[in-house]
Amino acid sequence: MLAHYAQLALRSWRRTPALTALIVLALGLGIAACMTTLAIYHVLAADPIPAKSARLFNVQLDAQPREGFGAEPNSQLARHDAEALLRAAQAPRQAMMAGGSATLIAADGRTRLRVDTRRATEAVFALLDVPLAAGQGWTRADDATAAPVAVISTELAQRLFGDANPLGRTLTLADVPMDVVDGVPGRLGRTPLRVIGVIASGWRPTPHYFDLSQGAYAKPADVFLPFATALALRQSFSGRLSCWGGTRGQDPLSLAAPCDWVQYWVELASPADAPAFLAGLNAYSASQREVGRFERPPNARLTPVKAWLTQREVIPADVTLQALLALAFLLVCLVNTVSLLLARTLRRAGEIGIRRALGATRGAIFAQSLVESALLGLAGAALGLVLTLAGLAAVRGGRSDYAALVYMDGPVLAATLATALAASLVAGLWPAWRAARLAPALQVKTL
Repeated sequence: MLAHYAQLALRSWRRTPALTALIVLALGLGIAACMTTLAIYHVLAADPIPAKSARLFNVQLDAQPREGFGAEPNSQLARHDAEALLRAAQAPRQAMMAGGSATLIAADGRTRLRVDTRRATEAVFALLDVPLAAGQGWTRADDATAAPVAVISTELAQRLFGDANPLGRTLTLADVPMDVVDGVPGRLGRTPLRVIGVIASGWRPTPHYFDLSQGAYAKPADVFLPFATALALRQSFSGRLSCWGGTRGQDPLSLAAPCDWVQYWVELASPADAPAFLAGLNAYSASQREVGRFERPPNARLTPVKAWLTQREVIPADVTLQALLALAFLLVCLVNTVSLLLARTLRRAGEIGIRRALGATRGAIFAQSLVESALLGLAGAALGLVLTLAGLAAVRGGRSDYAALVYMDGPVLAATLATALAASLVAGLWPAWRAARLAPALQVKTL
């Protein structure tokens, strides 16, 4: 019976091609606008580490002065506090980290590459689920001795070493203060780092949750190196820096400096362990208040990944607004589709009356109209899919931080088809009901 209804629908389309094209165009435009913006929203609102986001927490301590700062603690820690928490080792995994940059010298000895770096403690790879294509991360002993080692991205390995195995090769840092290397101040020189690991290609957590100061949709750093090594070599720092108190003549990255610039993340065995860990953070805050480092009462925060992204308002406000406007546009297109389908039904009133007079039931007329609406929905889905792909291609050609991340994946494709079918069926309900309620005698008399 469905095949028969489909044949009738195709015949009807051929009789009214302009009206059919308008219906398909209305559906296609509405679906394309809606799915393009929802595809962007889907990427930007994704869980960046779904396997452990519920038990991976950002740590905040309220170390700022009583006056001049807001009620909320800063999003980062002072180096003194981060190192103290690291020594306490109250979590199964924890890492302190910060962003930076470095200048590398290529194998030809002349070409200089400016790359982003991430200084971190040894647990960072397990904590963030960083996949290694080769080699391994550094050890706790490497952290303690500021070992000259590094883990680099696959892309950087290709640029520096081509197809050769990068493990054990030397990564040359430029612009290193020479007093760090040989005790001669006032000069810049070079120092080697040994490559001990390579990050697998394609690792790009979205959003860049563990350091939002680098940009919510930034690419991960090309070079990871021990926190202590970056400090010893005075590597450039990049990120947010908030200081208070007297810091004149003091290195803001030093251990004693009252400056927040370190991200601190912990992985707990279970979300249920969070209250106990938070109590430990508040106990630490109380101890620091007793010795005069903290002025405020304990106000520590322990925030899981998804709540952290919501708290920091990671999703751009314009993207949310665009999604709402696109849904409104789809609704307008559905209203127009209902009107066009109703006009189509009224034009076919005589035909429907004859079918009813020959014995077709109201249920059969209703089912035929819904099948026709579903087929129009599939045609609208095809057009909408083409327009959605074109829209996403235009977004990828833009200059926003997230432009390269937007793509059509399986869930978005399924949502596009489902939205088209549902929209066409919803739009077809009222015209189908009107068609089924037409009085056959009245319609036959008008022929």
